[in-house]
Amino acid sequence: MRLILCMLLFITYSGWSQTGTVSGKVTIDTKDLAVGATIQVAGTQKYAVVSPDGHFEIEGLVYGNYTLEISSIETKTKSVVVEVNRPLVKLNFSLERNAPKILEEVLVQKISARKEIMDKGFAVNVIETQEAAKRNIQTNDLLDRSAGVRIRQNGGLGSSVDYNLNGMSGNSVRIFLDGIPISTYGSSFNLNSISPALIEHIEVYKGVIPAHLADDALGGAINVILKKGAMNMINASVSYGSFNTTQATLNASFRKESGFTIKGSGFYNYSDNDYEVWGKFVYNILPNGRYEYVRAKRFNDAYRSYGGRVEAGFTDVKWADTFLIGYNGSQDYNEIQHGQFMTKPYKGRFTEADAHVLTLNYLKKDFLVKGLEFNLNGAYSQRNQVVNDTVKWNYNWDGQKAVGLDGNPFISPTGAQQGAPTINHIRRNILSVRGGFNYNIAENHKIVFSNMFNTVDRDDNDELQSALEKTYRETRDLQKLVSSLAYEIEAFDSRLKTSIFGKYYEQKIKQRDPVLTTVGNQTTVREEVIQNTTTTFGYGLAASYIIIPKVMLITSAEKAVRMPSENEVFGSPGENVIGSSSIKPEVSNNLNAGFRFGPYKIDDHKFSLAASGFWRNTKDKIVRATSSRLNDAIQTLPFENLGKAQSLGFEASFDYSFNNRLFLTMNMSKFNSLYKIQYDANGGVLENYNKQIPNEPFFTVNGSAQYNFKDILQQKSELSLYYTCGYVDPFYTLWIQVERFRTPPQFAQDLGLTYAFPSKQFVVSFDAKNILNKQIYDNFAVQKPGRAFYLKLNYTINNL
Repeated sequence: MRLILCMLLFITYSGWSQTGTVSGKVTIDTKDLAVGATIQVAGTQKYAVVSPDGHFEIEGLVYGNYTLEISSIETKTKSVVVEVNRPLVKLNFSLERNAPKILEEVLVQKISARKEIMDKGFAVNVIETQEAAKRNIQTNDLLDRSAGVRIRQNGGLGSSVDYNLNGMSGNSVRIFLDGIPISTYGSSFNLNSISPALIEHIEVYKGVIPAHLADDALGGAINVILKKGAMNMINASVSYGSFNTTQATLNASFRKESGFTIKGSGFYNYSDNDYEVWGKFVYNILPNGRYEYVRAKRFNDAYRSYGGRVEAGFTDVKWADTFLIGYNGSQDYNEIQHGQFMTKPYKGRFTEADAHVLTLNYLKKDFLVKGLEFNLNGAYSQRNQVVNDTVKWNYNWDGQKAVGLDGNPFISPTGAQQGAPTINHIRRNILSVRGGFNYNIAENHKIVFSNMFNTVDRDDNDELQSALEKTYRETRDLQKLVSSLAYEIEAFDSRLKTSIFGKYYEQKIKQRDPVLTTVGNQTTVREEVIQNTTTTFGYGLAASYIIIPKVMLITSAEKAVRMPSENEVFGSPGENVIGSSSIKPEVSNNLNAGFRFGPYKIDDHKFSLAASGFWRNTKDKIVRATSSRLNDAIQTLPFENLGKAQSLGFEASFDYSFNNRLFLTMNMSKFNSLYKIQYDANGGVLENYNKQIPNEPFFTVNGSAQYNFKDILQQKSELSLYYTCGYVDPFYTLWIQVERFRTPPQFAQDLGLTYAFPSKQFVVSFDAKNILNKQIYDNFAVQKPGRAFYLKLNYTINNL
């Protein structure tokens, strides 16, 4: 209801003027395309970047005279006066190339969104998606190749995913879609459900996050920014590949001259996920208790999801830069092959889920007064999930029933694949609202305020509960409020940029459960209620300083707080997580310091380098329990507070390009993440003191190469070849440091090619992943897919 009232409030304020669009083509010396050049509308925030085919488009210009400033690192800046007096004004420009030399100083009139984010001092990666939109690459694949980022995925398509940012992982890392927690949208809609073609860029903040993303993201945040500008276009893609994997997307957007905008997208994903698994973590347990190591295909791991998203409203009108009301619906079906470890395969355990989400997105610069930017993002969702586990037999990796010493099928002592039989319906109503403003109180002085409110109302109803247990409903309620205030200053001709911020956290938890008590032959039930409220504060700063042009020092620090999440407190049956109502918030002192060098350009060579060190000192670190008991029946474990932990490490990245055809990148991250409680209650030294925390890959390296060929087979066509590789150093999955619980070195390599036809409307891509069929592991040594091949067709119609 609150969200609907907010929608009605902003609908009532309307009115707009006639607007036009300026489009055209930009070349260098009348022959070469000025790809990447920036066209800025002087005195406004409107700009465009020249596309690979040399064209640009700027929409929503109210009729009148404007000065366009065209700039590129390769050319001299050019200014052109243009009159917008009709719906479409077409212009062509030719820029004069600079003399071939090292550019000691370049005057850039418009700071790109990427550069503006990276210049504020935060340890941040900004990932752009133009190339990925053409290929069979998912959003998580892009993130996994970024410096300091490790995607922890428990298997193939649709399996649960954790994000590790320089040693901070799990729910310490928050995922946002335009500033709204993506968990609001449900398990059936995740980052891999969003086509890179819909994404403007992805911001990855490590350790310290800015005030405008008010949340308890102690380890960092990943904020996916969707494209806001509405071009009249349609894009469709479909891919098919190994393991019977099919993925399809459809995206469309339309904007009238009045500013009315409508955007829609849909997706479909399916995979059998029947890839082979083998090695020391895959074995059958024989009737005599001995292990039989096998090579087998996964047989209960199919995944299917589909959904759609539609938004309608107005963009670039007088009363709003963006005002969009939307609906997002999705469903999925997910078979569960095993629990936390791969030691016991399941057959017949699965989940089904759906989500219905209403959204509101409002943004206005110069709101009420000049210099005040106001934004509001809201989402209300109804999420439903069913966890079904009723099969009583135990199974081997060949898909057949396990047998006992007597030759008869072995029946699970708990009555189902994991625990007692269950058909558990979990219903969630979630409201997430984020509002805030930026206000320029004076030149180079800005205040940023953001407030995020999130509430989860969850009911659990197991069909197989006894009638007595159903006397009381199982309910779980969680409310979280995070407010942040920042003061940003620029000094010394903007060479120094500083942000100082404080944050307030509040979380309320209430849980109701039926508890059975049996005395003699009499069984009674009572209601157990657990509730608590936690409040605390955090603070931090970020700063950057330009020593000389193209050389920048960056540093950031924060006392960060993370409240336990819904799944950590209440449990998640579909992911084999047991609830833990006594779990405490974790607090961490985070520090980043480093430098960025470049990009420098020498003739046709362009390169940049960045490196930083980081330190994390964490109290009550929340981790998935890693039991040291060697018991194959343990498949569901809770989250727990580890106590004190400390991480110290560094990361580095290098980028090189030649003649806008050859592109090379490399990055690496290395850290230690140590358990730092030395003594037990009796003064004895704890066995795990100063040990590396298990189940965390602490040394990773990624590399990629791309080369573009022009005019292959056809004039104005483009062929791109890709190579990517990734290395993960061995890590222990349990505290017991024996070879059995240690992953081998992992080195995966991928190849790919993309062919864009002359019109650039039709693109074909082929990808070969893990070409040497290496064993790749993740959380608790769960094996990921081996060699796989995919073909993708992508078709786009622009300027309808």
